[in-house]
Amino acid sequence: MMPIKLAVFDIAGTTIKDNHEVSKALQAALKKHNYTVNLTRINPLMGYEKNLAIQQLLQMHETDTSLITAGLISSIHTEFVRQMLDFYQNGPAIEPLPNVEETLRTLHEQGIKVGINTGFSKDIADVIINRLQWKEKGIIDYVIGSDEVELGRPHPFMIQQLMKECGLTDPLQVIKVGDTEVDIHEGQNAGCKYVIGITTGIFTREELETYHPTHIIDDMSQILTLVNG
Repeated sequence: MMPIKLAVFDIAGTTIKDNHEVSKALQAALKKHNYTVNLTRINPLMGYEKNLAIQQLLQMHETDTSLITAGLISSIHTEFVRQMLDFYQNGPAIEPLPNVEETLRTLHEQGIKVGINTGFSKDIADVIINRLQWKEKGIIDYVIGSDEVELGRPHPFMIQQLMKECGLTDPLQVIKVGDTEVDIHEGQNAGCKYVIGITTGIFTREELETYHPTHIIDDMSQILTLVNG
């Protein structure tokens, strides 16, 4: 059986607590441009590259599609990034979800490379990881943002880029863990051996089940059983 060499994890809702802060920041950025959007519309789009999420939300709420310009999307995204950077730099302490740091450290000690990928742009991802000090603690090897590849999730390019950095060519040596529909589709599109949904974020177990991940877990420590089983 081929051993796992790379484990790729989402950020908000998967490895760190997210009390809808990301959705609320996107909601506030839209509101600043006079679009009132309910969180129930925003939450399902959370794992997507944020410009794409903004475009989809505008298409739901703007009857005059000629107004949905690249400039408008960019302007809303800039405001979203400003809010997120402020929140993660200056807000309350960023809390890892239960057993996350211990699990990532154990994987690392077992010789499995640990990558973090996200629907955030790299600037936001870096602020989070720097504040958590995960690189300094030796918990993770790689961080990649959705603006560092041609297309973000559900496309497999972020995972494929991390594989390249590891020197891997076989996705059956890779697992992907995330809390949203688009995390699961990303892992499936990359051909990962295990595509694992986790119930610590936006989606319930029932909602995750509809996207057919290979596994659904409620606690990050369950990863170790799967990898070592």
